[in-house]
Amino acid sequence: MRRYRIPFLPLVVLVFAIATAMPTLTSNPTLREELFLVFMLVTLASSINIIMGYTGYVSFGHIVFFGLGGYFAFYLMQVQGWHFLAALIAGAIPSALIALVIGIPILRLRGAYFALATVGINEAMRVVFNNWEEFGGAVGMFFNFSVYARYGGASQARDLGYYSMAAVAISTIAASYWIKRSKFGLSLMAIREDQDVAMVVGIDPSRAKVAAYVISAVFPAMAGAAFFFRNGLIEPGHAFELQRSIESLVMVVLGGIGTVAGPIVGAAVYEWLRGFLITNPTLASFQLSLAGLLLLVVVLFVTAGLVGWLRNRFPVLRSYIP
Repeated sequence: MRRYRIPFLPLVVLVFAIATAMPTLTSNPTLREELFLVFMLVTLASSINIIMGYTGYVSFGHIVFFGLGGYFAFYLMQVQGWHFLAALIAGAIPSALIALVIGIPILRLRGAYFALATVGINEAMRVVFNNWEEFGGAVGMFFNFSVYARYGGASQARDLGYYSMAAVAISTIAASYWIKRSKFGLSLMAIREDQDVAMVVGIDPSRAKVAAYVISAVFPAMAGAAFFFRNGLIEPGHAFELQRSIESLVMVVLGGIGTVAGPIVGAAVYEWLRGFLITNPTLASFQLSLAGLLLLVVVLFVTAGLVGWLRNRFPVLRSYIP
């Protein structure tokens, strides 16, 4: 008897569509806010996984593109009067161009040198926008409430941001899935295993790494646009928050580095854990300490992450969960 199998990507799209509709169907605004954060974290984790999981380059400052996309989109909406959806897409373009410009030199570095360079770039961008008066300087920018009138009011604008974030998350997963199954993805994974050997077999590591870096910059930029559109304000400290980037790395490691499903699982589990710790009076003060302890346990005892552990424990899942 032939076994029927639902392809991974259509199944993920179906699950995300059902999850996205649940707050409206159940009239649960709390669930909507929780899912909005989960969608954002899935986007951040999956985008970092494109450069870290497939090429082996650990980017501690990848949140820089989240901030850049947020700032450029916010500027287009507030100053130029662009519609949110147009600004969301347009805001990702300068982020991708900046990723191209900085990616060419820093991707020549390896290991800790590359990781430190990404931290430096993030902090440099934070200082730049902190002193860039056209973008509000240290105070940042904020919407007048009337800005939301063109979307039908604040409630409709909030829902537009929510559905946009869900769409960005699905797009990020689709891109990660395509890369992993493509010839381009095989080139990246060959670079991850041994860059010198990859060069011998005809792969151009510089071009492949820069392409992956640019792709991985587009999605957090769009997530930043949706996040700050819903917030109604943006300032440098929040836009280029290094802790958020580190948390994204924790999610990737927790779920499974180099897998498509890993960042999804890692983001969902981490957000649930963080919500539990924040709302627990006894453990709230130890949130970051317990998150660090969790990361240590995963690195020491579950090196493949939760998804990797499941794939190793039940080999039949390898054909179902990429």
